[in-house]
Amino acid sequence: MLIRILKIVQAVCLATGIASVAQSPFIGQWKLDSSRSRTPDEMKVQSVGGNKYIFNFGGGAETIVADGTDQPGLYGTLLSAKAEAPDTWIVVRKKDGRIMLRGTWKLSSDGNTLTDYYREFAQDNSTISLDYVYQRVGGGSGFAADWQSIKETNNSPVSMEVKAFEGEGLSFVNPGEKQTKNVKFDGKDYPMEGANGQGASASAQRVDEHNVVITDKYKEKAYATEDVGLSADAKTLTMTVHFTGRDKANVLVFDRQ
Repeated sequence: MLIRILKIVQAVCLATGIASVAQSPFIGQWKLDSSRSRTPDEMKVQSVGGNKYIFNFGGGAETIVADGTDQPGLYGTLLSAKAEAPDTWIVVRKKDGRIMLRGTWKLSSDGNTLTDYYREFAQDNSTISLDYVYQRVGGGSGFAADWQSIKETNNSPVSMEVKAFEGEGLSFVNPGEKQTKNVKFDGKDYPMEGANGQGASASAQRVDEHNVVITDKYKEKAYATEDVGLSADAKTLTMTVHFTGRDKANVLVFDRQ
């Protein structure tokens, strides 16, 4: 699930500019168009016995006992999983004493479909609401499976603000998460500022006036690449996000406000 946080951060923080910030068509307010966007997700749950499971939400393996207690997870977080009923799990991630996200997993009667009512809690106390429907791929039983999403519903508005940054650079501000991503087109890594940004950085390369490629890193290790393109009329910004280890890309479409 952590990777979703990363998915939402990228959705609101990443874009590009042209040679002069004064001329940049990217500066302004942008809002995600959920009807034209797609964020396919995959999560793997493996049972290793004794109520112990290996979870992989896209960022790497995390092994915990599903007893509801907080246990060490990736990126300095705590992860817990609890069976509330035979067909219901509650999965929670925390950091620095704060609940970052909660997923309520509901298993279908035939065991082949899982619905995740996913809620992410921002620093400003707002809530990002996403509903995912997954289908079992391959074997497994119960909640243990390779789950691949077949439907994603974003119930919350997502916006970003793009500002100038030190000459030709740009800053991408995520109001909900209180995060700012600064980039320049010099190939260098620049650290993310604000909540949950520790250890994260990005570098950017301009392809042409309306297209760039941005590489995102955590502790100097690349985990995603974004192909960012602006429409000819500068009213639509499309980001195609490729996560390491994922076959399907996210397609995020923003409209100028």
